[in-house]
Amino acid sequence: MLRAPTSQKPISRTMLPMDIDPSEADLARSRSQSISASSSPSNSDSDDPRSGSPSSVRSLSSTSTVSSDREEAFFRDVAGRKLNTMNVAYTLPSDSGEIKRLDQEHRMLKFVLNSNYVGNVKDVLASTKEKEKRILDCGTGSGLWCIEVAEEFPQASVIGVDLAPIQPRFELFDLDGQQLPYPDGYFDVIHCRSVSMGIRNYPLFLRECSRVLRRNGMIILAEADTQPLTDNKRLMAPEYAQGWTTIWNEYRKSLTKNGFDVTIPARLRALLQEVPALRDNVVAQEALVPIDPLLLTIGQLSWMNQDNLLFSLIPTLVNVGGMREDQVKKLIEAAQKDLYYPQIRPYVCWHFAHARKTGGR
Repeated sequence: MLRAPTSQKPISRTMLPMDIDPSEADLARSRSQSISASSSPSNSDSDDPRSGSPSSVRSLSSTSTVSSDREEAFFRDVAGRKLNTMNVAYTLPSDSGEIKRLDQEHRMLKFVLNSNYVGNVKDVLASTKEKEKRILDCGTGSGLWCIEVAEEFPQASVIGVDLAPIQPRFELFDLDGQQLPYPDGYFDVIHCRSVSMGIRNYPLFLRECSRVLRRNGMIILAEADTQPLTDNKRLMAPEYAQGWTTIWNEYRKSLTKNGFDVTIPARLRALLQEVPALRDNVVAQEALVPIDPLLLTIGQLSWMNQDNLLFSLIPTLVNVGGMREDQVKKLIEAAQKDLYYPQIRPYVCWHFAHARKTGGR
């Protein structure tokens, strides 16, 4: 198991002050214009997924920000947050507040992994005389992972796919229960982080990823467990954190009611092993990450992410869980009390898995 540092001594990174907005994320996105040439397939490529794609597969390329008069086509308002319209079952927000939270989560995971990914991606993307190297980021969110990976591997084209045009120059597509709009054997690397809460048929999604993955290509999965945990992956007892355990248990009930499998994160290895072309090369890891602002960098970023995530749960608890907004806000206040003044330190378990494809193109 990967272990996030829990010592209160600074780890060998620059400490992130709690009141600093992650400005480098904005700086990275400002460079997306210069990266865009290597972040989308060339129209001259004979394997362009938009040429010859099945008519039943719908893929819309977003190449500019969405104007205010078109927002209603892509976004809907629920409980004061902006949600996507493409997959109404996915009820986490698609707004500026969520972008900031996703940037915090991205930075936290980068510290945990000391990288943007698990697995030997450099070997997969090593320069050869073969076809152009391609990377697909499913559920790209803020787009920061795409941008940083495009900078690290300038020889590769990077495509980000999401449900809403949060960032320009990414493609819009619903990953839930549909054929991916790409030919067989198109990508060398497929990265999927925090998508299980928007995909009800996860096994089908993995089979589709395997289809569009080239032989010897790599798929990378990362999902956080939504169970309220403490040290050694023990379930947190309600008597130590009534508000914290209650809100997460209510959220899990809402996800289940909406058709999502809350056990997916803990079963990534088994699910990959069910895919014939991936089953022989699966590697799974876990990281038990502390949620504590006194633990420098990782603990701080994890704490900030979880604090903001509580407010991202409002649409789900209202729209799916059937709670009133005032009830949810009281629940958040109780959860924040446990977060700010904990009797016992909370943790979140992140699950990672990667596999190389052995068959196909």
